[in-house]
Amino acid sequence: MRSEKEMYDLILDIAKRDERIRAVYMNGSRANPNIKKDIFQDYDIVYVVTETKTFIEDKKWTSNFGEPIIFQEPDKLDKMQGINIDFNNGYTYLMQFTDGNRIDLHLQPINMLTEEYNKDKLVVQLLDKDNILPEVKPASDEDYWIKKPSYEEYFSECNNFWWVAPYCAKGLWRKEILYSIGVMNNYVRDGLITMIKWKVGIETNFKVSIGKSNKFLKEYIDKELWDKLMSTFNMSDYNSSWTALFITCELFEEFAYSVSKQLGYEYNYDEAQRSFNFIKHIKELPDDALEIY
Repeated sequence: MRSEKEMYDLILDIAKRDERIRAVYMNGSRANPNIKKDIFQDYDIVYVVTETKTFIEDKKWTSNFGEPIIFQEPDKLDKMQGINIDFNNGYTYLMQFTDGNRIDLHLQPINMLTEEYNKDKLVVQLLDKDNILPEVKPASDEDYWIKKPSYEEYFSECNNFWWVAPYCAKGLWRKEILYSIGVMNNYVRDGLITMIKWKVGIETNFKVSIGKSNKFLKEYIDKELWDKLMSTFNMSDYNSSWTALFITCELFEEFAYSVSKQLGYEYNYDEAQRSFNFIKHIKELPDDALEIY
């Protein structure tokens, strides 16, 4: 596997030798000083270019980066599906190489630099032939810190959770387990994780990021909570699915109440109890029930 230095040298050497490339900068995890380095980190690179057309028409130049296992052009795929994409405004190559390294390379025309540059505070300048890159502060993951919820956001999250959670119960009673799993995965557990994130935010003064798809959440909660959260993913049969739903509801109630107290927000305890009791009632309904009550 090529080393980090070899990869940076390669990325910059290609840019230095190509007159169409005027500047290079990096974002993503390698630009984040708070992320522990590992062997799977991508190189998220932006080439600031005079135009994109020739880079797209002749892709042979990409072979300079190495032999790919798989190669993707997301903008091309979008356009194939009828999405209105203007390649003149930018183009991306995603490249996974046989030595394990991966480069996500975005071609950014100079005229798009002002609009796109420094939207993300995770920016590291690597090359600037014409001094066109604006000055930036040291890279920071501040944009990804857990955000303190407003009362309206908190209220909506609670109301939505207790509205959607009974969907899982209805699906389980109907023996529609894939439906229940879908609702749990896409809505209900997500509400719980959001509430746990807000609790973590409170405890860290809202100055931490838990990463894409909450991948660092484990570092901020205790083992008991982590084990309970992981148990909610066990929905391989109806009994385990009911258990997962009940644990999710119990944890949500615990954390929603705690967050409300610490932020000075009102938690609608009556609404939560009515919804949870409805879920419990559904579980006890006979399979041949003709009425809910």
